[in-house]
Amino acid sequence: MAVKVKICGITNSQQALMAQDAGADALGLVLYEGSSRFVNLERAINIREVIRPDVLCVVLLVNAVAEFVNLVIKSIKPDLIQFHGDETPEFCQQFDFPYIRATRMRDDLDISSEVLRYSDSKWFLFDAFHAGAYGGTGEKFDWNRLPSLRDYALILAGGLTPENVVTAIETVSPDMVDVSGGVETEPGVKDELKVRLFIERVKSC
Repeated sequence: MAVKVKICGITNSQQALMAQDAGADALGLVLYEGSSRFVNLERAINIREVIRPDVLCVVLLVNAVAEFVNLVIKSIKPDLIQFHGDETPEFCQQFDFPYIRATRMRDDLDISSEVLRYSDSKWFLFDAFHAGAYGGTGEKFDWNRLPSLRDYALILAGGLTPENVVTAIETVSPDMVDVSGGVETEPGVKDELKVRLFIERVKSC
């Protein structure tokens, strides 16, 4: 099965249109104020309006309160919520809404235990660990830590670029790859040439 591509950190409608035209399978909107790619609720709604039905709209949240999660689901109407913070399984499950569990690859992380805890997650995203940061650092981790045999949908993130994504896919065999900083000129500003090259290389695998 072809590896899917998620372009995360979309900050305006023009970027969304460009990325989906380039062949992105999913677009990520970051509603976390600690991120340099943060968009507020109003802008996220505007971006959502231009995302095609065949492209997944993912809203990334970090330790948001339940009321805000419900507001996001109701107002933006995403396809998936990406819980990228320290949310418990019980917190993620209470909304009865499809979600991605994002896990930062701490040195002591037990991947099997993590997958078991969030067993109802639609996708598991693995990202580099950086103390005090919730994704978007541009750092990568040792891809060999991820199991080659698994029974869940895996998204690989963290430090991916057009230059290393083919090697990453060959090493991990993910179901989807997630990129943000690796296709930017500066945080929040996507480079069309890099986006197109990244997607082209993924689709060639």
